[in-house]
Order: sequence, then C-alpha cells, then structure tokens
Amino acid sequence: MNSSKKNDNIAKNPNMLPYASNIGAPKIELNDISKWKEERSGALNNYFNEKYDELRESYLSLMKEYESNKLIYNAKFEFVPVIGKTYYLYESDPQNFLSLIDPNSWDKKYLGSFKLISENRWKKIN
Repeated sequence: MNSSKKNDNIAKNPNMLPYASNIGAPKIELNDISKWKEERSGALNNYFNEKYDELRESYLSLMKEYESNKLIYNAKFEFVPVIGKTYYLYESDPQNFLSLIDPNSWDKKYLGSFKLISENRWKKIN
C-alpha cells in the first residue's frame, strides 16, 4: 500500500459538517423555509389579533359593568336589595337614588333598570 496517498476524508467528522467534505460526497442543499415561516407567521399574527380583540371586548365589557355597579353603590337607597329582583335608578341632586318604583309610575329622571345578581353585582337590564 502506498502511504503517500492522501485520504479524501479531510475532516475528522464529515457527517457533522454543513457542507460536503470530499469530492464523492452528495451535494447538500438547504431547505428554503422562508415560505413556511411567512405562512406560519401570518397565521400566528391572526391568532394574536383575535386574542387581542377578545381581551379588548372583555375589558370593555368589564369596565361597563364596573361603571354600572359604581353608579348603584354610590346611589342612595334605604332597603336591602334582594338577589334577582329588579330596581330602578333615578337621577337626583345631590345623589342618585335606587327605588322599587317603576319609571312609569312617576316622572323622575330615569337612568336605568338594574337587577342584583350573584356576587352582589348589579346587571343593567334594557
């Protein structure tokens, strides 16, 4: 055997290299994943936009409920409300008041109908 012949495997670890290490090795071509990334990033953006819209709607609904409850709890009333019963909020100076009297029974400035629901929260009724 001729010891002067060079080994065509120049690298010690040719299977770990990102390129061909000798003349007989197959051509290595990298996959073009830019299209895959573009498609997936578009879908991901849609997901986050939808989640943002859901959270925004939830937040706005929560703030609306908070404002309604704030109106009621800042109003004057001298009775213990019962869960499930409807009450009527009227404007008055210096303080709004909550009443059992239906808005059709008198001509006070009516602000809305509210029902006490679980967890002592008030729900506005249309």
